[in-house]
Amino acid sequence: MNITVIGAAGRLGQRVVEEASRRGHQVTGLARHPQRMAEPELLSRIATGDGRDREIVSGAMVGTDAVLIAVPGGTGKDPHQAAGVTRTVTAAMREHGVRRLVITSAYPIVGTRPRAAMWVLRKVLATVYADLAEAERVAAGSDLDWTIARLNRLTDQPPAGPAHTSTDLLDRARGLSRADAATLLVDLAETRDHARQALNIRGRDQAC
Repeated sequence: MNITVIGAAGRLGQRVVEEASRRGHQVTGLARHPQRMAEPELLSRIATGDGRDREIVSGAMVGTDAVLIAVPGGTGKDPHQAAGVTRTVTAAMREHGVRRLVITSAYPIVGTRPRAAMWVLRKVLATVYADLAEAERVAAGSDLDWTIARLNRLTDQPPAGPAHTSTDLLDRARGLSRADAATLLVDLAETRDHARQALNIRGRDQAC
């Protein structure tokens, strides 16, 4: 199938591109800085620019079957990045008749335990989380087959196996490797499983 990855040059986006390519998918990558990609040859097409540029995003939608947004939340200089990208992408998907959308978000937006850590994260990363929460609302308000993947504490550790997913709050907030996150995200893009659901995701429990 053809998958478009928005944010393809990011640390997570590159893992998604690697995993989708490994499975034999044709991958279009949209990135502001594609020169940062370690393996650009994995892409069948590269779209260079901001994910809020309607013309660039529309071009990246041509012939695609599923779209995966892996864009971080905003900063003080650009506080509405993720929400703006999600608005532009969902509009382009409707225009081109593309239905399947997977977007990444952050579990601490909804997480309650450990209480002190979640409180601190929401204070320190208030701008990031406000932007991601708005991106979630944009996706959920669309008529697309969306899935929101709320990831918890991404690391560069080696893959540990299938991530734990739940529509309920997590029992523990274990970190998740980017490799395992990418595997799950491509799994979601390949099917309509969990369409119109928000998933809370952490790393798997360690074997005893």
